Amino acid sequence: MNLGGIYAAIAYALWGVLPVYWKAIQEVPAHEILCHRMVWSLLFTIVLLRWKGRWAWVGAALRSRRVVATFFGSALLIGLNWYTYIWAVNNGFIVGASLGYFITPLINVFLGVVVLREKLRLWQGVAIGVAATGVIYLTFVYGAFPWVGLTLAFSFGFYGLLRKTAPLDALEGLSLETAILFLPAALFLVHLETAGGGAFGHAAPKTTLLLAMAGPATALPLLFFAYGVRRVTLTTAGLLHYIAPTLQFLMGVLVYHEPFTRTRLVGFIVVWIALVIYTWESVQRARRRKRMAGRAGRGLPFPGPAPRGP
Repeated sequence: MNLGGIYAAIAYALWGVLPVYWKAIQEVPAHEILCHRMVWSLLFTIVLLRWKGRWAWVGAALRSRRVVATFFGSALLIGLNWYTYIWAVNNGFIVGASLGYFITPLINVFLGVVVLREKLRLWQGVAIGVAATGVIYLTFVYGAFPWVGLTLAFSFGFYGLLRKTAPLDALEGLSLETAILFLPAALFLVHLETAGGGAFGHAAPKTTLLLAMAGPATALPLLFFAYGVRRVTLTTAGLLHYIAPTLQFLMGVLVYHEPFTRTRLVGFIVVWIALVIYTWESVQRARRRKRMAGRAGRGLPFPGPAPRGP
């Protein structure tokens, strides 16, 4: 694995163990943690932008209505995603959250077909159908609609759609998103402090420190990811993606002992089968394209259809 793959793997591993961070401050309400995450993320990204001297984009971005509208929408979606995830972790739904990130690649394909009118390949359709069967099974047989996982998957899927067309890189994009969210988040935290209900500075010193460090905890994995994903193939990035939900799933079951019955296991196995199909199809397609590119580079003819016989 090259350096880009290592950086991407570190990013996914950090996202995978992030439940430990939120569990450490679970006495703080999820909405208050979310606001601290917004405020401190902006302050941290400003420090990084100043260090790197990357300010030229600000004026052009703010003058473009399309850019502002795009990032306003992405800010709301990532805010919903962050809140759902923090709430899920601190209320015993880490396994349910991992389901959302397991199926995110399939949701991305689904949204690409529905929203962007991309062509659905056969085995992609099979994988989506199998995953949908697993979700239906969990809803009707296990008896609980997996709303946590689906909220995370669809909010991140739509977020990805918006960011796909946005002109800013990861650091600049996160800076603009948190800048949009900063004012309401800061006003809410000020209200909590003046009302005497805020945790910052009033809870244990460890809690105050972890709330302030929510900015680096948010931005650092994203920066590792942004550096790494540009240096690996999409297939490799897709395979590395499963590091995060796998770690989340294992932590939920083995570390925090969330309930995981045989019935629920069946639903997850169906989803995992869908992911195997999707991953296999992606790998095979990448290999075919590589072989075709190799033939083109050597000036060899592409193989034609097999002879039909007399």
